[in-house]
Amino acid sequence: MNIKRNTRSLTFLGVLIAIELVLTFAHIGFIPLPFMKATILHIPVIIGAIFLGPIEGSILGLVFGILSVVMNTIEPGVTSFVFSPFYTLGTTKGNVWSLVVALVPRVLVGITSYYTYQFMSKFDKTKWSAYIGAGIVGSLTNTVFVMSFIYLFFGQAEPYASNTAQGIGFVFKVIMGVVLTNGVPEAIVAAVLVSAIGKVLSKVFKTQRILAR
Repeated sequence: MNIKRNTRSLTFLGVLIAIELVLTFAHIGFIPLPFMKATILHIPVIIGAIFLGPIEGSILGLVFGILSVVMNTIEPGVTSFVFSPFYTLGTTKGNVWSLVVALVPRVLVGITSYYTYQFMSKFDKTKWSAYIGAGIVGSLTNTVFVMSFIYLFFGQAEPYASNTAQGIGFVFKVIMGVVLTNGVPEAIVAAVLVSAIGKVLSKVFKTQRILAR
């Protein structure tokens, strides 16, 4: 029975990785809002963490991060060097810290989502608040850590400051603006999607006993 459950868990992990690939390369991992585009690329990571565990969630987060490196390399923007060590814009180059920015926050999404869900599940038998909490925390983990790492590793560097066209002192304001204007709506979107998908999957998994819990 454990072998069957593990096989099904690995299958579900593979499905979530496939979803990440489709969302990335089909360019459908974004939801248009009136003033921005909210990403949903971290949703499979949060879902995987909840139903499979922190290790699998971390694996999904790592895949998310690797895809970020790939896309910022093959389809770069002005500041893609903060996510890809392989991208160069004039004299501005990515480096090993680019990998830290791209990978570490996404791995942490899987960890924080799992433990948030586990903690909040103790106080809510319906699991609604646990799903919502995991969605919010997982989403904000991505936004806050990515932007914090950019500020930490690149915010004081002249190349990044010059690319913002406002100077080094403007970088912090830009980062806080992104956290507020992107992070909050993305967290709301994540809360809605994770809670809706989570409730459906919980019924399926409970019935078919897919997960080794």
